[in-house]
Amino acid sequence: MVIPRHSPFGEPKQRLKNSLCVAIALMLGACAVGPDFSRPAAPTMAAYVASDERQPDDSDRQRATLGRRIIGEWWTLYRSDDLDRLIKEAIAGSRDLAAARASLTQAAQEARAAGAALYPQADLAASAERNRINYVSTGIQAPNTVFNLYQVGPTVSYALDLFGKVHRQVEEANARAEMTAYQLDGAYLSLTGNVVTQVLTIASLRAQIRATQDIINDDVRNLDLIRRGKDAGVATEVDVRHADSQLAGDRTLLPPLHQQLSAARHALAVLIGREPACWSPPDFELSAFHLHDDLPLSLPSALVRQRPDILAAEADLHAAAAEVGVATANMYPQITLFADVAQAATVPAHLFSAAANGNAIGAALTAPLFHGGALSASKAAAQEAYQASRARYEQTVLLSFAQVADVLQALQHDAEETDAQEKALAAAEASLRFTRAGFGVGSVGVLQVLDAQRQYQQALLGAVRARAQHLMDTAQLFLAMGGGWWEWDGRAGAMPVTPGAAQ
Repeated sequence: MVIPRHSPFGEPKQRLKNSLCVAIALMLGACAVGPDFSRPAAPTMAAYVASDERQPDDSDRQRATLGRRIIGEWWTLYRSDDLDRLIKEAIAGSRDLAAARASLTQAAQEARAAGAALYPQADLAASAERNRINYVSTGIQAPNTVFNLYQVGPTVSYALDLFGKVHRQVEEANARAEMTAYQLDGAYLSLTGNVVTQVLTIASLRAQIRATQDIINDDVRNLDLIRRGKDAGVATEVDVRHADSQLAGDRTLLPPLHQQLSAARHALAVLIGREPACWSPPDFELSAFHLHDDLPLSLPSALVRQRPDILAAEADLHAAAAEVGVATANMYPQITLFADVAQAATVPAHLFSAAANGNAIGAALTAPLFHGGALSASKAAAQEAYQASRARYEQTVLLSFAQVADVLQALQHDAEETDAQEKALAAAEASLRFTRAGFGVGSVGVLQVLDAQRQYQQALLGAVRARAQHLMDTAQLFLAMGGGWWEWDGRAGAMPVTPGAAQ
């Protein structure tokens, strides 16, 4: 649009000054419609399990101390240098973390793009036209006029955010970016937890394979012992067949364990971003990992401020509240200020001359009159989306509390099972030793030897599995508490990735 320099709207500088004054006055009186978001209140309860359930306390070998914080690099509590190096390698090579970081960068740029609408928008416009004016169509008897028109110049527009639509859109975009940041933290926590779980699985399977191989070796010794007993007349061919059958049955335990070990090794290779054919994990031993005597346990009020999944759900709730504001603002008038300065001429050589100067300044108002109920329906939909988001948030909190309660009970039962398995193993080992000695002197039958051998096998494998489960459940407690990422201040330093929770 081109208006002559000496227009009835006054001098350009004065018009611009008047327009700025009007814009400032309108912005000062503007307000953001829709609900203002406030964080959900933290729970006031001080426990995770019911009063009739026990959790590890000072009377146990492993106790949980309520109110303590978890260190950021929680896996270092296992005191394994190989595990530390492996997790650093996983963080550097994880494709999941790379995707999560890219998603965070994308969300941050989208929030930045949304924020640009708060500022005036300036563009450069240029056009070249060939026009033909048909005067006869207007009732004027004159020959048609054909001419070229060239225009070039800057344009500026600014949307007055009287009812906060743009501010709510920016608020929503920032909340989405914050949610993506917490999802990155969750991906980091999931990665480290999965690495620890696979490492403990590998160590457990190696111990079970070793124990099974020891059992097979014992079966071989038993078979030899019974064969010698047959030669001495204290055993029969049936006894030999029983011992041989037990040896053959125990040998079938090894292939599934080896398969599980291979699968765990392959899964660990994927977690650190390596091909299984090009990488092998260290030889982790179950005995090299230490149980933690004093477990940190956050208060429920602190848990909702530190678990990434809860914080992501809270950010989603914030974004949903902002969406209600956007839908509400759409029901009110929108005002846009605009101004442009243009050079217009019928030949290019006359551009950028004083005679070609033109400018325009004004305001445009758009007010909804009738949309068939679309605007009110959009607002109602946004309000329902907010209620759905709140329900998801509350469900996430409930599930997190249930997860912590489950892990606390699991640790209590793990401790009881570990003690029972260790006692059972000691008793079975002593029984087997005495039974073999008795068989050697003819006071014990072969069936008693085989039964004692079977009890020892079950106790040995049970002790290995109980210790592995205890270590894994300890890791699950750290993960259920949020892994301590919120207090890790070395994200950009020691580790090759920055888990990006919004500050």
